[in-house]
Amino acid sequence: MTRRRTKTALFPRWSRPLMGSIAMLGAIETTVLTVVKLTDNVAAICPSEGCDIVLTSPYATVFGLPLTLFGFVGYAAMAIFALAPYAIDPQKNRQGRERLDRLTGWALLVGGAVMAAFSGYLMYLLATQMQEFCPYCLASALFSFSLFGLAAFGRSWEDVGQPLFVSSIVAVVTLTGVTGLYAGVSPSVAATPDAVRGTKQAPPDVTTESGEAEIALARHLRSIGARTFGAYWCPHCYSQKQLFGREAFELVEYIECDPRGANGNPQVCREAGIRAYPTWEIDGQLYEGLRELDELAQMSGYTGDMAFRHSLRTLP
Repeated sequence: MTRRRTKTALFPRWSRPLMGSIAMLGAIETTVLTVVKLTDNVAAICPSEGCDIVLTSPYATVFGLPLTLFGFVGYAAMAIFALAPYAIDPQKNRQGRERLDRLTGWALLVGGAVMAAFSGYLMYLLATQMQEFCPYCLASALFSFSLFGLAAFGRSWEDVGQPLFVSSIVAVVTLTGVTGLYAGVSPSVAATPDAVRGTKQAPPDVTTESGEAEIALARHLRSIGARTFGAYWCPHCYSQKQLFGREAFELVEYIECDPRGANGNPQVCREAGIRAYPTWEIDGQLYEGLRELDELAQMSGYTGDMAFRHSLRTLP
């Protein structure tokens, strides 16, 4: 039986450097996104409200960790696979370099198929569930598809059918896994990243103190029927509480959307159409994302004391 060697390799000499460069760009992007998410500073890098909504949505957290952290691991691995053969001098160990080139070639194909399938599913969610624009998500998807394309068509294969068959199987398995991973997540119901089944999780304690202005605003919001929706694990929700302070936020009507959170009421969140955390409902309108207190005052028609103690710039 003879093997067919494909002639579809467009630029084998440059495919690995290109993949290495793309993977490093992806690693840099996901590093920045991971840092700002862990430090609760996503809004600082988002050019639009939709970007903030997407990056703080339930889909952006997996197993209690930022999805971007897993993206960084994937990009870092692809960069290593792409550039590893260059560590061996072909004049001193030609066979060793060729062997490593074959092994990492398959690793790049499998890794690229996983990342492309995962990114494709996330783009589907972005278009059908979130319906928001996220430039970082689109850039990551472009990186992933480019890596897969270069891995599949940037080198010559001994048998044309093998890479096609393997990448198809990998894509199907990946899509099956990611569908199951997000099966319990909807735009209105939070993922439960670190809760133990059957255990009610309390949010972290609010540590800031309220001033008279914060208490007055909280009473005003309560009087007009305003509500805020969030999840016990959501860092933006915690920052929103910190802006009010302990005494004032006790006056605010807060709805816990995670069913495993203390006093969780996901049904109310679904009925309200909550897609991201935190979300404020004021006079029947939904306002998504973390808000400064003066913003809430303006949106709710509050005209009282505006000498608020806390802002996003001063929070610890």
